[in-house]
Amino acid sequence: MLLKPNTKWTANQGIVLPMVTAEVSYTPKTLIVKFNVEEPVDCYRAAVQEDNGRSWEDSCVEIFLQNPANPAEYFNFETTSRGFVLAACGTGRENRQTLSLDVIAKITRTSDVPNIMDDTICWGMSIEIPAEIFGIKKFKEPLRGNLYKCADKAKTPHYLSAFPIETEKPDFHRPEFFQILG
Repeated sequence: MLLKPNTKWTANQGIVLPMVTAEVSYTPKTLIVKFNVEEPVDCYRAAVQEDNGRSWEDSCVEIFLQNPANPAEYFNFETTSRGFVLAACGTGRENRQTLSLDVIAKITRTSDVPNIMDDTICWGMSIEIPAEIFGIKKFKEPLRGNLYKCADKAKTPHYLSAFPIETEKPDFHRPEFFQILG
């Protein structure tokens, strides 16, 4: 699937935006999302150096997923181009519970080393999230969520999503806009 910008958002206007595709697949015990990113050099940032850091400030791909064990809450998994993950759960933007580093260590991240071609940086990230993180033994389709790409502190901040978010400004913590992934 192609991640697209909301062109009504001021932050996405008048700039060259990244091109981002994602493939979603499942095994009974794992959700797998493979992202491919081509972004202008001004959109790229790689400063975060730890899990549960401020991933959204870097070039980052994100998976927001309704909790299959408790549909009232959702998880966010935000992964930088270097493979550092911020993961949390809760019912909304406020009061999110950050997952422990032991739990985050169960998330497999495979990154493609960023390549520079002219004024574009190309990179990829594959994220494998085990069902046990949600307190279940296996996934049952369909899963609801959204996929995102951002870099809030890049020279050129930008915001893309797989499914439209109808808000005045970028806001990924909006489960009412989640759709079926896959």
